[in-house]
Amino acid sequence: RAKEIKTKLGTLLQKPDSAIDFIIPYPEKPEKPSKAQKPSPEEALQWRDSLEKLLQNPYGLASFHSFLRSEFSEENAEFWVACEDYKKTKSPMKMAEKAKKIYEEFIQTEAPKEVNIDHFTKAVTMENLVEPSPNSFDMAQKRIFALMEKDSLPRFVRSEFYQELIK
Repeated sequence: RAKEIKTKLGTLLQKPDSAIDFIIPYPEKPEKPSKAQKPSPEEALQWRDSLEKLLQNPYGLASFHSFLRSEFSEENAEFWVACEDYKKTKSPMKMAEKAKKIYEEFIQTEAPKEVNIDHFTKAVTMENLVEPSPNSFDMAQKRIFALMEKDSLPRFVRSEFYQELIK
């Protein structure tokens, strides 16, 4: 494990080939969602107090996801959406496939879009995946929901994009 970390640090410490390697794409403003119907200011105002209402609204979800992308934390919303989709899966075979994909993409250590959950939640989720059920990711999903509600939602509500929506 220590050797693996040392190798990764060594890779990061190497000098870049050119200045272009230093450029990180950072959108000034979140992109406006295009497909969904724009909500009324009254409807958007409800999002301040209810992450659930925000996530259930296609425009709200797209706006929030775009905002999270601008903060480099879109994996939380993506994980939440993947869990909602997973719960709707009926076929045990498809459920097992989706469970594996969600685990590999969001839960396992060093996953490409690893979500920030504690060790206990990760262990419970892994146990639940021995026999996948619609509730396999419930604990992890609740933790991520609470994190977004406590941390990301207040920042989203203060954002310029949200302020434009409620005018």
